Amino acid sequence: MKVVIAHNRYSSAQPSGENSMVDNEIRQLTEAGVEVVPFQRSSDEIASLSLPGKVALAASPIYSRSTQKELTRLIQTEKPDVFHLHNPYPFLSPAVVRTAQKLGVPAVQTVHNYRQVCMSAMYFRDGHMCHDCKGKSFALPGIKHGCYRGSRAQSVIMATTLAVNRSTWRGIDRYIALTDHIADHLRDYGISSEQIRVKPNSIPDPGVHDETGSGFMYLGRLSPEKGVGLLLEAWRRHPEGALGTLSIIGDGPDRAMVESAAAARSDIDFVGPLPHDEIAGRLRSAAALVVSSLCEDVLPTVVIEALSNARPVLTTDLGGPPRMIGDAGVIVEPTADGMARGLTDMHRTAASLSEVARKRYLSTFAPEVVVSRQLDIYAELSAGTRD
Repeated sequence: MKVVIAHNRYSSAQPSGENSMVDNEIRQLTEAGVEVVPFQRSSDEIASLSLPGKVALAASPIYSRSTQKELTRLIQTEKPDVFHLHNPYPFLSPAVVRTAQKLGVPAVQTVHNYRQVCMSAMYFRDGHMCHDCKGKSFALPGIKHGCYRGSRAQSVIMATTLAVNRSTWRGIDRYIALTDHIADHLRDYGISSEQIRVKPNSIPDPGVHDETGSGFMYLGRLSPEKGVGLLLEAWRRHPEGALGTLSIIGDGPDRAMVESAAAARSDIDFVGPLPHDEIAGRLRSAAALVVSSLCEDVLPTVVIEALSNARPVLTTDLGGPPRMIGDAGVIVEPTADGMARGLTDMHRTAASLSEVARKRYLSTFAPEVVVSRQLDIYAELSAGTRD
């Protein structure tokens, strides 16, 4: 089995879980005996482009002639069984799907966000959930609000891209939805159930341990859509020290708010950003992870990391996390009252959910489970092309 993995890498200035998951997927597939042919570009390249190159880049999300020629040569040389796309923007463009299909190679896309409909990819703007572009043939609200990179001009290009490529997206042979929530999003967009397969991401097994941990941990971007302000408000509704310590790891525009909260209370520990190799130890030192998102997060890697380390998850009822954790956590409405109650409940039950969390990882997110599903999807498509 030979597979082209196509991905436009996000800028290294903004650490991307999607980049990490693509790298991890390539490693896992290679270990499973799949011959992986990477076809990748990086948004880091933008800074080094000449002025004519930057002008040409503006139209790349719609169509990039040079990229299609390069992909054509690659496919004709490598003769892959499957073409697997992750992020196409800005260098690749959705046109890579049609290029692969014209050359007789079935196309798969893993859906990491909501960008078929929403320019910002999050269904979130100006501090609240937003579905203004749902059902629109042309995303005028997104242009009005400058939802793509905070620019109305770039939003016009992305709105055009979404409109022009609607038939391309609906013609993909198989979609990999990371959760049932994304599968619902795709069906709402007009994708048939026959085109959708649900397969989550995976991370390597960190192994078992006997640490009990105490308190709570938040790990993620410190920004409005991640709800760190909501978490702090809920935390302050409890007497200082009643829940142990809340460790907050990450960085972002809400950093000053977090620093102020940590200065005001001894039971809030602002750690700041950490290298990935320190995450498992931090998770094991806590009793539970908190995901306080006010947006429809798709599949936060930190949730899988928590479960793999036998740590239950307290999450809001938005997006993918509540469907990820199963019985291994507490699910609350995204309000301060709801989160405050959830903190109380999790403080009481975290120890009893530790084994449940580990079992959830092994049954749903362990590499052997996830890779097996992915290989089944590839085999299904490659068999279809031979028939």
